[in-house]
Amino acid sequence: MSDPNKKPGQALDRLYASERESGEFRFDASVARVFPDMIRRSVPGYTTIIPMIEVITEQYARPGSHCYDLGCSLGASTLAMRHGIGDRDCSLTGVDNSAAMIERCEHYIALDDHPLPVTLRCEDILDTFIDNASVTTLNFTLQFVAPERRAELMTRIADATLPGGVLILSEKIRFESDAEQAIQTQLHHEFKRANGYSDLEISQKRSALEQVLIPETLTEHRQRLMKAGFNQVLVWYQCFNFVSMLAIKSP
Repeated sequence: MSDPNKKPGQALDRLYASERESGEFRFDASVARVFPDMIRRSVPGYTTIIPMIEVITEQYARPGSHCYDLGCSLGASTLAMRHGIGDRDCSLTGVDNSAAMIERCEHYIALDDHPLPVTLRCEDILDTFIDNASVTTLNFTLQFVAPERRAELMTRIADATLPGGVLILSEKIRFESDAEQAIQTQLHHEFKRANGYSDLEISQKRSALEQVLIPETLTEHRQRLMKAGFNQVLVWYQCFNFVSMLAIKSP
């Protein structure tokens, strides 16, 4: 049966539709091929977050500064930032450690008709040099960084952010209340079922992600961002256990 939610020309995510050996989730070529369908059907609010990244970038990008998309995957947020920058004299860099993602990202960047050049780097974001930044985006990326390395990364970003600059941080979170965690998780699973995923797909993907995606509470994120050097942290979007925050460095 065809998926009524599938967009024309978009590969359908069926990676976990059959029984498979256990193993951790990897951003390899098979994931890159179906990633647009996967993230649209798995992350509630993703199709809202992307265009709002353009809006936020338009508000905060400064002429003469650098903008970064760390963990750019196929470049959805990179393109949103590109259009948000408009004709301002800014540089834009997308970084991802998956060669398969970067290869496909290059294709999407080339198809876009905006004239702003985009630099793509295939490297670990923990090794990326960041400087003179007005807007940095980590769109569901930090959750894949080892917890013990997250504070170091946030501090480097904050140190490199210009006064008045921002970090857009989208994450899957966990809740301090076990009761709320159970409700929000169930609602997320129902969202996936409504988008055509079977119970087997939900279960197998969850098992694979549990080994590499480590969520934290909003309190942990806020405290880390404030300690890193941002002066204000606000949640501008939330749907179930997915949120997007804006960390602002005072002018």
